[in-house]
Amino acid sequence: MGKRKKTMPKAKEPVRIRFKQLQNGNQSIYFDTYRNGKREYNFPKLYIIPEKTNVDKEKNRETLLLANKIKAQKILEIECNETGFMAHGLKQKANFIDYVKNLADKKRADGIRGIYQNYMGLIKHLVIYRGNKVTFKQITKEYCSGFNEYLKTAANGTYKQGISKIYSTGILSAGSQCGYSRLLSVVLNSAVYDGIMQNNPMKSLTRFERPKQPESNPDYLTLEEIRLLVKSPCEKPIVKQAFLFACFSGLRFSDVKTLKWGDIQRDNNGEKLIRYTQQKTGKHEFLQVSDEALKFLPDRSGAKDSDTIFILFSNGYTNQTLQKWVIAAGIQKRVTFHIGRHTNATLLLSLDVPIETVSKLLGHSSIKTTQIYAKVIDRNKRAAVTKLNGLTD
Repeated sequence: MGKRKKTMPKAKEPVRIRFKQLQNGNQSIYFDTYRNGKREYNFPKLYIIPEKTNVDKEKNRETLLLANKIKAQKILEIECNETGFMAHGLKQKANFIDYVKNLADKKRADGIRGIYQNYMGLIKHLVIYRGNKVTFKQITKEYCSGFNEYLKTAANGTYKQGISKIYSTGILSAGSQCGYSRLLSVVLNSAVYDGIMQNNPMKSLTRFERPKQPESNPDYLTLEEIRLLVKSPCEKPIVKQAFLFACFSGLRFSDVKTLKWGDIQRDNNGEKLIRYTQQKTGKHEFLQVSDEALKFLPDRSGAKDSDTIFILFSNGYTNQTLQKWVIAAGIQKRVTFHIGRHTNATLLLSLDVPIETVSKLLGHSSIKTTQIYAKVIDRNKRAAVTKLNGLTD
């Protein structure tokens, strides 16, 4: 008898289709991916339904065909990546907006909510610009140049006709235009790093095709204007309390909104401080807080340590309420919640608090950021001295 040929063992597939039984009788299809000792589960929102009719059977057949097609694509991508070849065609057909959303969700999962909000703002403008069905193949130099042109007339989300004296144009500020343009470039750099794109088309634009970064000149409220606000009623008292607290603590909106009663503690000397995590950067901070700031905390009324101090809605809604209050107080300035942070910085510097100390109190990663406010104070001092000119002529 001839020797039986040895059969080669069948290679295990890196991606397998599995099923999870649901309480409603359906089965949820999911992909079980195992590679290099790591396992990952993906749920594509595909379901097998109980087969009561021929229509149900046909629907299940189509669902399984789609699941197997997705599985084949996943296996192909894994094999291409492992052999050094990029599944370029497949990735170029991927949805660009979904990719940006994924980046945003990662920031939120990491607890960096401020940057998450920036990504969501970018998504909003990208969708207005070209819709939500844009592939990576369509992200060209022309797409990027056109987006920068769109930003020049893009609507500011907080603009309202009722306060048009302050919001004179209703379009994005020059700083916001520059910020969204730069964030798009960050996203495209990430896509290049992930092997989806070969280069970042934003880098091929000339300086004339990019929004110009305006000179930093932060708005702020003077001490006299703050006193006016303290005396003026606000239709939402909690907004008034939160904003004045920000003016004297320097906290951002995202940090004030998430602040809990248990975050206010005492140090070894009995002084009150705030323990919090910067929503923008994810950094853990301890902030010495003044009695002036604590004056504007709402009544605790037996609230637990885990309870939120300031019950606020979205940043946009809060800014609209804030602006109405500012105008009613007779202050003709465009004021957002973030102006409270600017105000805190300028107040401290005008009281001759060392810039290094102010930088630490604001949680700045670089003192260069704090120097922007120092320049404002210097200009104000020069302007004050200039007013003395000619008094004895």
